[in-house]
Amino acid sequence: MSFSGKVKEELVRLENDARHCQIAELAAILIYSGAARTDGSGNKTIEIQSDVSYVAARCCMLLEKLGLAEKNVTWDAQGSNTLYLGENDSDVINKTLQTIKYREGDTLVNPLVMKSLCCKRACLRGAFLSIGSMSNPEKGYHLEFVCSDTQQAEQLVDTLLVYEIHAKVVARKKYQVVYLKESEEIVELLNVIGAHISLMNLENLRILKDMRNSINRKVNCEAANITKTVNAASKQIDDIQYIKQHYGFDNLADNLKQIAKMRLEYPDATLKELGEYMTPKVGKSGVNHRLRKLGELAEKLRMNSS
Repeated sequence: MSFSGKVKEELVRLENDARHCQIAELAAILIYSGAARTDGSGNKTIEIQSDVSYVAARCCMLLEKLGLAEKNVTWDAQGSNTLYLGENDSDVINKTLQTIKYREGDTLVNPLVMKSLCCKRACLRGAFLSIGSMSNPEKGYHLEFVCSDTQQAEQLVDTLLVYEIHAKVVARKKYQVVYLKESEEIVELLNVIGAHISLMNLENLRILKDMRNSINRKVNCEAANITKTVNAASKQIDDIQYIKQHYGFDNLADNLKQIAKMRLEYPDATLKELGEYMTPKVGKSGVNHRLRKLGELAEKLRMNSS
């Protein structure tokens, strides 16, 4: 199961005994999924289609807890994850639409059912169940709601802002997609909608990811330093060999002669190690200064010979 599916599976198992919150969540599921419809003859229906059966099952549970439906709620004969209330369930439909304060043709959750903070949380939970999804956090951080129109997207953005979650909107074909790409804000949203187990799993993945990135940075940095040291040592050896052939060590000052011989004897040693091999010992900056002098001398000799 995908990470997104695990979040939804956790959400549908949540117990919520507050009637007003149950109404807010049911309203979000029915409105955002476009379940409430009126046909050309004026007949009203509620039809929830979902790729995962537990979303429709959550809706069944809410209808039953709110006392809106019992045996009236049925699955269609094809068994295609469709919760259908048709003409024979007109009383259930009317009660349900009245309860969520549905206005015909509206694509927005009525603000009257989501006045309090707890109801806004429930509304966001219903929105994620019906139109939300989340990518695998091991590959990247991305959570989105696919809204039917601009107003619906704006309502979601405003609701998220109540919890200081700053979502962005982008058009995708005929839809408006509200999305989050910052891991901190995705974590906050999971906390708001009550997906605490998924939140902890995400945090664990974030820690592992940060550790891997930190280790990779250190390894890359060390590799770069090693490469830099090797390249510098190779250049120093080339310069010293050139001086030896075209100038001679006997013409060098004692301190330069000593470091030249030491570098040839220990080609892989660091500057600090070279200094410790010398008698008396020389600091890293002193070794670097002497090798730089040899480099300058080698360049002068090359220029004079050209």
